[in-house]
Amino acid sequence: MEKVTTITSRTVVLPVENVDTDQIIPARFLKATSKVGLGSKLFADWRFAADGAPKQDFVLNQAAAAGAAVLVAGDNFGCGSSREHAPWALVDYGFRAVVSTSIADIFRNNSLKNGLVPIVVDAATHAKLLAAPNTQVTVSVADQTLTLPDGTRATFPIEPFARFCLLNGVDELEFLLSHEAGIAAFEAKRA
Repeated sequence: MEKVTTITSRTVVLPVENVDTDQIIPARFLKATSKVGLGSKLFADWRFAADGAPKQDFVLNQAAAAGAAVLVAGDNFGCGSSREHAPWALVDYGFRAVVSTSIADIFRNNSLKNGLVPIVVDAATHAKLLAAPNTQVTVSVADQTLTLPDGTRATFPIEPFARFCLLNGVDELEFLLSHEAGIAAFEAKRA
């Protein structure tokens, strides 16, 4: 996993509430076991017509969305079934953070394990972000803050171990493996 310390990016605004994981990555794409390429299937049913042509009115198909790493979504983002493919698709597309007033628990946990920062902000900050697409923001994982161009600074919660993993670019398995010598020493004493 790549380190995630600070993200400075323009925002893409998707003001839809209750976006579930099947909308983020439709179930027909869940056969993939690799994270690579899932970004091309992100919001597939919203992004593409039945013939595969991009829907010009969908936000990710607009030029202003290119290269943005922060998605501002409506309330209750990531609800529905548990599927790691949802954060995989967002990260593969290029997003590093999702901002909402609430993020589903399972989606939040899967995101943190895959290098996507789930940011829950207050309603006033969220309203500012929704009203100003393509706003440049800065996310500090170390400080747990989201800063807007006007100086508005919102703090967001993040579990300490998940924060450690993001800042150090390690997932849970890499963390455990980094303590392999200590684990082996403990096991040797136990025998």
